[in-house]
Parts: sequence; structure tokens; C-alpha cells
Amino acid sequence: MPLTSSAMVSLGTKIPGFNLPDVISGRTVSSDTLDPAKPVLVLFIAPHCPFTRNLTSAIRGLIRDYRDRVDIVALCANDISQVPEDSREGLKRLADAVELTGPFLYDEGQGIARAFGATCTPECFLYDRQRTLVYRGQIDETRATGRLNALFTAAHLAKEPNGTPVRAALDALFAGRPIDQTQRPGMGCNIKWRSIAPAHAR
Repeated sequence: MPLTSSAMVSLGTKIPGFNLPDVISGRTVSSDTLDPAKPVLVLFIAPHCPFTRNLTSAIRGLIRDYRDRVDIVALCANDISQVPEDSREGLKRLADAVELTGPFLYDEGQGIARAFGATCTPECFLYDRQRTLVYRGQIDETRATGRLNALFTAAHLAKEPNGTPVRAALDALFAGRPIDQTQRPGMGCNIKWRSIAPAHAR
């Protein structure tokens, strides 16, 4: 599989507006409906992706520990003709695995993912209450195991995933401390882009 890293869009970027279907509730979720009193954490994750599966426990822990203080939005934009596992049913199963009660948005037209500057799964984007980007890139320092081991250091592989970089950014944000701007890209499966967008998305 192609190994892709985050594009690391500029800090200070404003959150893109979106209006996408939530596969959990069946409703459409808009960026305008997010709680203005909370930061927003957007997770690009995908059921088919071994890098996402490797971080299941880390993502679940983040959701458990921060869901009351942060609007957590998962998003997948993969072309399901290339990866059928990323169908709406697949997204629901992943939501169950990470204990996400919603929203889990499916970006069929892929325009929203492009607006975020997303390139891979897993990666994340954290926006403060002013909807300004303060952290982006890796969810955790560890990487998928197995035949991918040779690509990463033993130190990274030895750690149990727990979302340390995102936790540090969130904790600094809540404490009013500066967020460390030395941020590493996420690394994983490339987003499966369509060659031609569906007619209704153009």
C-alpha cells in the first residue's frame, strides 16, 4: 500500500465549513452546529487502514477522556469502489470499535477532505474555540506493526498507542498554555481519491 504522510497545512488556518451525512445518526451534520464553546478535533480514519486499526485503543481513549470537553468529529473520504471496507457499514463498525457515538461523516464528494488538506489515514486536525488550527498531524507516535515494521524505529513500535501528542495539545489548550509547534505528520494509507468526482458533488 502507498505510505503517505500528512501535508501539515499551516497552523492558524480556519476550519473549513462542511455539511455532510453522519453514518451513525443518519442526519446531516454542519460545521455551524458544532458547540461554539468547545474546541473541535477532526479525525481522518478508515476501517480498511491497518494504521487506523493499530491506533484503535488510542482513538478510543481520546474519545473516552475528552468527549465532554471537545467536539470530536470523525471523517472518511475514501472512494469505496477502491476500498469497499470503507462503506457506511464499515464506518459504523469502526465507530463501535472506538466508542464514537457521533458524528462519523462520509465525504463522498471528497471536497471537504481536500479543504482540510487531509492526505492520509490516520491523521487529525485540532481547532481551538475560535476555529483556528492549533495542532495537526499524527494521532500517536506508534506505527502499524507486522510487515511495516522495517519502516519505523524500534522505539516507536515498542510504545502502546495512547494518543500522547493529541493529549498534550488538548491539555495545553485547556490550561491556556502554548501548544508545542514542533508537530509530526501522521503517516498511513493514502486517501483513495476518485479520478472524477460524482456529478452531484461537482
